[in-house]
Amino acid sequence: MHSKTDLDPEKVLDLFKEITRIPRESGHEEHIIAYLQQFAESRSLECRTDEAGNVVIVRPASPGCEHVPVIVLQSHSDMVCEKNSGVDHDFSRDPIRYVIENGWMTAPDTTLGADCGIGMAAQLAVLESPMKTGRIECLFTVSEETGLDGAKALKPGFITGKTLINLDSEDEGELFVGCAGGLDTTAVFRYGTVDAAQGDTRLRIRVFNGTGGHSGDDIDKGRANAVQLLARFLYPFPEVGICSINGGNKRNAIAREAEAEITAGASLAGKITGAAESFRKELRAEYAAGDPDIDVETEVLGKCTGGEKIIDPETARAVVASLFAAPHGVLAMSADIKGLVETSTNLASVRTLDGEIRVGTSQRSSVTSERRAAGLKVEAAFRLAGAEVTHESEYPGWKPDMDSHVLKVCRASYRKLFGHEPVVRAIHAGLECGLFLDIYPGLDMISFGPTLRGVHAPGERLDLASLDKFVALLSDVISNIE
Repeated sequence: MHSKTDLDPEKVLDLFKEITRIPRESGHEEHIIAYLQQFAESRSLECRTDEAGNVVIVRPASPGCEHVPVIVLQSHSDMVCEKNSGVDHDFSRDPIRYVIENGWMTAPDTTLGADCGIGMAAQLAVLESPMKTGRIECLFTVSEETGLDGAKALKPGFITGKTLINLDSEDEGELFVGCAGGLDTTAVFRYGTVDAAQGDTRLRIRVFNGTGGHSGDDIDKGRANAVQLLARFLYPFPEVGICSINGGNKRNAIAREAEAEITAGASLAGKITGAAESFRKELRAEYAAGDPDIDVETEVLGKCTGGEKIIDPETARAVVASLFAAPHGVLAMSADIKGLVETSTNLASVRTLDGEIRVGTSQRSSVTSERRAAGLKVEAAFRLAGAEVTHESEYPGWKPDMDSHVLKVCRASYRKLFGHEPVVRAIHAGLECGLFLDIYPGLDMISFGPTLRGVHAPGERLDLASLDKFVALLSDVISNIE
């Protein structure tokens, strides 16, 4: 039982349910910003919004707590918007359809947005709680999921606290004190078209039902990358015509689905259909542990009757070959922290547009030189195939400080509340903390949260028992920090 002066996990969950009804896709946070502003106004709390859309809401110090150091609680207000194929859901207007069962809250067909909506809900609960605390500044940043744009746009003075608790972690019982930095790399192929051979068979090849997941936290879990697997299937058939190739979506999500529309003569079309069934069996065996539901199918779309266009063969072969050859997955493990991925790359997406094919990738590493080398490795693979390559949206990592005061406070609180030590570790995902240090040197920071699974993919879920423990820890830390 929580006391009347503690945070109530049911209140946090209720606030999160409110948040699931508010559109907040990265780059389109205007509705959630308005909600935060109204929340502050209705409770007569100080609220500031900067040009980027970042919001800070201030809870003044309780009487007698004016001497307590200011604490910044931080989350991001946007979410990754992913849904399964064929699902009728418009993230710009539809509320998230969630269910609660067997101790989990989940969205079966879309992302849930608990990353980082549950952190936002905890901040809002703190803002209106009866706890006795020092001054608390609740910072909500925008567009974290697409390049940490809100954090990059922060200006000195927007927050004043010297201690920051980031609420964007996904494993209860673990305190995070470091993270990887990131870099995005884009390859663009320019193509012309030629006529498909009249009478050829038109087919659609799909690789689908992958688990997907977070391109940082899940990159070492042996999950299928549908884009690369589609290229692997197509590579032995250089004579097919390719009308289009598409797959994956967000930079920070492992590609779950990919498809290509192709043309082939009757004999070759039959071989491709048979090869697809064999390929399906191969993948089921290869990914039995890491991604057991990965699937492959072919669909005959009809015959070419004249006038159908395909991508010029030279470019089509180059695209397929480079997608197959491009690095994807773990590149290096940390020599200092056992089990920590140090460097990785994610082959995130491919899109066929009018006259060009765009490939999106992202690289992560806690070592700047390795991160940039990974970007160059990806660049080399695509430049060899004739693509134009650019790099963008680089952000720094966060180096662990094992002498951190807030770490000591959090460890003591966790031990007191739950009777055992928490795990202290770094994470192979991008948190905004590295950027905060650039703008606010000397910040003492930590990150923790409840247990989330399947983030950045449909079926994302929140462990409700872990939510209780997360809320209890946050409540104890901000009530007792000195």
